[in-house]
Amino acid sequence: MANASGLIVKAQSGFFWVETVEGIIVCQLRGKLKQGKAKGDIAALGDKVDITILDHGSGTIDSVHERTRQIARLDPRPGGVYRQTLLANPDQSILVFACANPSPRLRMLDRFLVIAEKQRIPALIAANKTDLVEDPRSIFEMYESIGYRVIYTSAKTGRGLEELKSHLQNKISAFAGPSGVGKSSLLNALQPGLGLAVNEVSQAMNKGRHTTVSRQLFPLEGGGYVADTPGWKSLGLWDTEPEEMDAYFPELRGLVEHCQFSDCTHQHEPGCAVLAALKEGRIHQERYESFVRLRSGTE
Repeated sequence: MANASGLIVKAQSGFFWVETVEGIIVCQLRGKLKQGKAKGDIAALGDKVDITILDHGSGTIDSVHERTRQIARLDPRPGGVYRQTLLANPDQSILVFACANPSPRLRMLDRFLVIAEKQRIPALIAANKTDLVEDPRSIFEMYESIGYRVIYTSAKTGRGLEELKSHLQNKISAFAGPSGVGKSSLLNALQPGLGLAVNEVSQAMNKGRHTTVSRQLFPLEGGGYVADTPGWKSLGLWDTEPEEMDAYFPELRGLVEHCQFSDCTHQHEPGCAVLAALKEGRIHQERYESFVRLRSGTE
């Protein structure tokens, strides 16, 4: 037997593929980790773990390192609500939205950005299919003005691919976006066959609850991994109180302390710094409307 540390690069049905300096070792959780009633995934894709490599080549996970962040959702079960980790320790989220075909769903993008802010995951926006519109920047420039990095990409023309690739190097990146925006084509353009491999796993995950679910990190040439993380829309903002929503809008959170009332909803109160900024054009109307909808739970 030997001890090693590694990264979980695939998880399926209680088995974990751990990448180590010794190669990939297929592991299961050591019994002591499963003692007691777990309220969430003990080990998940992206976790850093310590393992024991057994004589016959498989291994056991002895301990799981503390997560820096995670993409998680609540899964109601008979014994109570369970916190399911879709991806542990992502360095960033790549939110892919099309400039056209389908039309950009900016309200959904705002929701995804709030989820990323809440879970403390740096977000990068890939504005894809730039070849279909004359001025893609006019659609997404408000996000650049807020401080988000927007990379304008096209799998067809190659625009932005090198820039995006440079941001993926040596990082664990969670890809997300609505269907039809060209994620697979974009990944294939970044690395031949990558989009196809990611899409096969993604389709299997979406076939239904009785399908054996496999979650996987896909290695990038030159270092780093990408993971498809479908279901961001269903992640919800389950434990978000209305009064904390302004903290997840970068352009609003610095204004809140200047509001006259500490419990300001930023919708009708006198002395509201947010409404003043909106009136002066320092906040985008579309973003403000997204804030109001998300705060009220109607988005």
